[in-house]
Amino acid sequence: MTASFHATRAHSFNAAAAQYAANRPSYPPALFDAVEDLAGRPLAGACVADIGAGTGIATALLHARGADVIAVEPGDGMAAQFRRSHPDIPILKGNGNTLPLATASLDFLTYAQAWHWTDPTLAVPEALRVLRPGGALALWWNTDALDVPWIAEAAARIGRHFGIDTAAEKKGPAADTRAADPTGRLDFARRQVRWSRRVPVDTHLANIGSHSLFLVHGEEASAAFLAEERQHLMRTFPDGIVEEVYDVDLLVAINT
Repeated sequence: MTASFHATRAHSFNAAAAQYAANRPSYPPALFDAVEDLAGRPLAGACVADIGAGTGIATALLHARGADVIAVEPGDGMAAQFRRSHPDIPILKGNGNTLPLATASLDFLTYAQAWHWTDPTLAVPEALRVLRPGGALALWWNTDALDVPWIAEAAARIGRHFGIDTAAEKKGPAADTRAADPTGRLDFARRQVRWSRRVPVDTHLANIGSHSLFLVHGEEASAAFLAEERQHLMRTFPDGIVEEVYDVDLLVAINT
């Protein structure tokens, strides 16, 4: 992926913030249990910054766990949606490469679906700067469970349509900790949490359509694919309720 195309995909969400907020999957309680376990400390009462917070899906869950959380988001469209949905949680403009946060001020620094939009050669030292000694950097991604036959078949259709290797793309950045931290300064522990949700086919299709790959190819190209995909899904799920299955890939590193 070229740098310019990567940047285009990163910024594509701002025009689709409401669609993103309404249809993207959340995260299971077991994920946050795993974060606390690997960090060796509770989220309740902790000072947390959620970076690349988007519309606040993960930020709100951190807040609900009792964390004193602040959001950081570079996109104006996403931040506006965040403020509408979560007026009680503070949000700052910024990104992981240059965090607008004080040195040694945090117990947790979290990235939900967002670390891959950073330059880790910049984001790693920034993370270590803002974390207190013993603080934890937690990165996670909802990834499609490709061992589920219908999900593998759907991923193959997307790959053929866009001419990409969807298996590699959907495997998630957590599969290669060297890519997550090319500086070699972090010692990541990894855990995977499987979960699922049942949603109407329209929600599933809107979720797919909110991904950057679809957003950058334009509404017309995406609509044609999604119309055909609906037919495939209705054959698999004739009641119109899709069971999406996810593996959340989690990486946690302690600032020693």
